[in-house]
Amino acid sequence: MSLLQVEDLTKSFAGLTAVDSVDVTVADREFLGIIGPNGAGKTTLFSLLAGQLPPTRGRVVFDGRDITGWSPAKVADAGLVRTFQLMRPFESMSVLDNVAIAAHHRHRSRKAARRHALEVIDRVQLDRYVHSPSGSLPTAGLKRLELARALALEPRLLLLDEVLAGLVPAERAPIIELLREIHADGVTVMFVEHIMAAVMALSERLLVMAEGRELALGDPQQVIADPRVIEAYLGEDYA
Repeated sequence: MSLLQVEDLTKSFAGLTAVDSVDVTVADREFLGIIGPNGAGKTTLFSLLAGQLPPTRGRVVFDGRDITGWSPAKVADAGLVRTFQLMRPFESMSVLDNVAIAAHHRHRSRKAARRHALEVIDRVQLDRYVHSPSGSLPTAGLKRLELARALALEPRLLLLDEVLAGLVPAERAPIIELLREIHADGVTVMFVEHIMAAVMALSERLLVMAEGRELALGDPQQVIADPRVIEAYLGEDYA
């Protein structure tokens, strides 16, 4: 059963087409990896899905409803939530308050929102920073905070934009395991990432984008063996 259907999705900026006629269907509880060179349109695709940008053409159907042109808040209400590659926490506020603000979207009382925020903070293993200002967190902590704020919205579909970028291998491994747990709990995930070891460890299918278009889509092992993917993104050394 499909949870997300993207049909002929296109976004142009003053003559530059950033996303060009993308069609993709994501099954409920699937883990879809997305790779491609810088400028391929991956982050723009996420912005279109999450309502941050209106499409030039095409439509987005989520859980049976056409959400094309919906506001980001309404899209999040529906259960489609994204993280950002550039983290933007409220730096002077505590980790708890940052996550509680997101939790208020689902839990209207302050007490319930903070209780849910604490549960999410514990899940992403930020409990020792719960009362620390978010601006004091190391990069790995900021990545976990960005993930916590998204999880506090209780997503059905989670769009992860380079959640591992800037981390050393020892910091990546526990986050990869955390993403596995989130997915095992029933959350559908779309995952933009450049770290191929993580992409191959997590993805059930792999979408490759280049110049705004789909270059390849399918089984990850078959996709990375595609000569077009090797030429456009992976390079002969990786092959």
